Order: sequence, then C-alpha cells, then structure tokens
Amino acid sequence: MNLLKLGIPKGSLEKATIALFEKSGWRIKLSSRNYFPEIDDDEMSCSICRPQEMSRYVEQGVLDAGITGKDWIMENDSDVVVVADLIYSKVSNKPTRWVIAVPGDSDIKTLEDLQGKKISTELVNYTRKFFAERGIKVDIEFSWGATEAKVVSKLADAIVEVTETESTIRAHGLKVIHEMMSSNTQLIANRKAWEDPWKREKIENIAMLLQGALRADKIVGLKMNVSAEKLDTVIKILPSMNAPTIASLYQKNWYSVETVISEHQVRDLIPKLIKAGAEGIIEYSLNKVI
Repeated sequence: MNLLKLGIPKGSLEKATIALFEKSGWRIKLSSRNYFPEIDDDEMSCSICRPQEMSRYVEQGVLDAGITGKDWIMENDSDVVVVADLIYSKVSNKPTRWVIAVPGDSDIKTLEDLQGKKISTELVNYTRKFFAERGIKVDIEFSWGATEAKVVSKLADAIVEVTETESTIRAHGLKVIHEMMSSNTQLIANRKAWEDPWKREKIENIAMLLQGALRADKIVGLKMNVSAEKLDTVIKILPSMNAPTIASLYQKNWYSVETVISEHQVRDLIPKLIKAGAEGIIEYSLNKVI
C-alpha cells in the first residue's frame, strides 16, 4: 500500500498545525509520550519533530514531506521542494521576522556598529552568512533559548531573534536596529518523493486543502432574503468573490441571496444591507475556500 510520511512541527506551531489539518479534513491525535501521532488517513503516517530539524529529515528522505519555517530551510541550506506557502503562526496569520536587537541605551545603531561585537542567536549559519556578505566581522554565539536575556545580562552585545509583534523584545528593554529576514511556514517535500506520481499527487492535494482552509479564515458567508423590488439595490452594495447566488423563494416574490466576502467587511456591510431592505441575514464561517 502507498504511504506518505509527513512531519508535523513540534513546539509553538504544533497546535496551530494540527488545528489547520483538522479544518482541512484530517484529524491528528497526539499522545504526550509518542512522537508518532495517529491520523485518520490510511495513506499517511505522521511524525512530530522540531521545525529546526524538519528540512534535514525531508532532504534525507526520512520524511516524504513536512511543515517547517522558511527560516530553518535557509539555516540548514536544505535541498527540498517548497510545495506551498502556509502563512500562519501561533499568534497571527502573518509572516514572522528575524530582527537584530540591542539594549535600548546601546550606542549600536547600524549594522556597521556591530563590527567586532558578540551576537547571540539560534539562527547561527544564516546570521554568519548575512554578516560575511556585508564584510562585517562579528562573533556569533549559539543560543539555546531565552535569547533576549543574553543581551540584558551583557553576555552578548546584540541578538538575532524571531518575532511577530516585538512585544517580548520591548518587554526586555531592547530596540530593533535591523530586520534581517521574514519567514513563513512552508510545506516541503523530498525530491525523490516529489518524483513519485502517487506521492506528488497526495502532497499537492494536502497543499490545496491546507491553503483552502487558510483562505477560509479570512472570509465568511452571508445569506439573506430580499424582496423583488429591492433586489437591485441590495446587489449593488453587496461585494462578492464572484457574482452572488440568487434563488427564488417558493411561492413568494422574494429571493434568497448568498455571497462570500472578507470578514472585515461584515460589520459595516450588515447595517447597509438592512437599510437597503435585506432581511433574515445569516453570517456563517467557512472551513475551506478552494
């Protein structure tokens, strides 16, 4: 039987990834002491591993496909197929950023000011390459965690750290002097697996459904009843991904109107629809938009 070996990222992205798969149609059941969770698909097996190591396992063929950050693919310089961008995180559906930060009262203001300084980071290889390309000599030290504390306690002059909101960086009294790179979650595949027709189709289907679930997070469905004489007025103010769906109500001179719109439009749109004559408005969430 054909089987696809899939890697699920451990850590901060774990819950968000499992929730995304559930919305896409797969249920993944975790066990606290098991790195091989169950999935309700006989054609797939799952492994939990750190996103920092995921691209290595995929490149080596230990896994056929996996989900990890673009940053760790670049850090490991992994030769893998990037199948799809999946922009989501533990906080928001936005890319994360790797930034260079220093103490708020530091005299360091530019990259050149870091010449001869010590930098603490988990992203060692990429950071070393970044400064080497600019001819700036720095001492880069690997950080096992609590990276912000390294510069606060003066164990380093600066840090390279990943952030979404900069709240943790600011809470430690640090300031960002440079954004080094942006990163997002990606679905990647082993090159040999990608050449296998069955595995490639399976991976592509997973990508399509995951992206469809992410797309659905930003939009909602609206359904309403509108009388015939007010239909044109309502349609004119109704945004839609395509044309709205309109159906006649049984034995009435009324119509059922249904559309899909961006979630942020709803709060301003519904009062306008009521004024235009729409009734019985229903807003509903969507699982996937393909």
